[in-house]
Amino acid sequence: MRISDFDYELPAGLIAQHPLARRDASRLMILERRTGGIREAGVKALADFISPGDVLVLNSTRVLPARAWGVKDGADIEFLFLGPDKAHGSWNVLCRPARRATRGAVIRFTPRLSARVAAIGDEGRRTLDFGRADIPAFLKRRGYAPLPPYIRRGKRPDKLRTRDLARYQTVFAKRGRSIAAPTAGLHFTPSLLRAIKKRGGLTAFLSLEVGTATFQPLRSNIVESHVLPAEDCRIPASTARAVNAAKRGGRPVMAVGTTVVRALESAARRGEKAGDCVPPGRGRAGVFIYPGFTFRVVDRMLTNFHLPKSSLFILTAAFAGREFLLEAYRRAVKEKYRFFSYGDCMLIL
Repeated sequence: MRISDFDYELPAGLIAQHPLARRDASRLMILERRTGGIREAGVKALADFISPGDVLVLNSTRVLPARAWGVKDGADIEFLFLGPDKAHGSWNVLCRPARRATRGAVIRFTPRLSARVAAIGDEGRRTLDFGRADIPAFLKRRGYAPLPPYIRRGKRPDKLRTRDLARYQTVFAKRGRSIAAPTAGLHFTPSLLRAIKKRGGLTAFLSLEVGTATFQPLRSNIVESHVLPAEDCRIPASTARAVNAAKRGGRPVMAVGTTVVRALESAARRGEKAGDCVPPGRGRAGVFIYPGFTFRVVDRMLTNFHLPKSSLFILTAAFAGREFLLEAYRRAVKEKYRFFSYGDCMLIL
């Protein structure tokens, strides 16, 4: 398959730049794979699709305020903090413009915090040596939400910092250092979770730390030749029990977001020898899902609208069917749905 098989036209004006006033006010497109039907509801109606014993699995990872600016020779450099390096006191980052962050250069972040560029990698990657500085504490005080580049905020968007830090985080986030939100989960509110529970639905949580693999561009023109980097994930024993019981009982498992799909389906491959559908514990979600993939765990999927020719769009096409998904996207464009991280979502049954 070619990457161009997963392309569609999207007017720039449909890319959501800001969240709605309420998380659960988004539109919900419903795709019924068995009948080929497409209809519309609101996110608040999601509980209507839940029956007693159904299991919803959500990603409870927490997003790090991973975006910050430094200064070199009076010029700003934007940094995305990816995570600590193996070397003590060093962090791996992406930066732009990368040409300013030369090897050995000193970057000033605050009057009391500077870093030296210790190593240079491809595509804007750098390793910064901060010495003994507490970088998570610095990011908590001074960092910005790591919004994707299609959400335009400009340099140091202080007026929107507090709002984006709150809204680019799920209401059930716990621990983690993700550099992007599990965006399907952004639509949930405490009242929606209560409505699902009232219907008899079971909510279970796992944690997959979203890294560059989730939004990494596909480098090859051929889908099958692409290698998707693995991401750390953890499936608690309670979640594994709920999922395995649902599979044994013939009850559906709904994955809230593509990260949950990758985590569950990767775990299912690890669990083959253990006898369980999904084993608990820590692991790596490294499976690359594209059309032809056999889903062993996920029966239903809630997901946002994704970028064309992305691994997330291809994963969704594997679950819904490529032609059916493209038809739904064309309809979403025609009916002016809001796209991407702060946009609307679809439920694939």
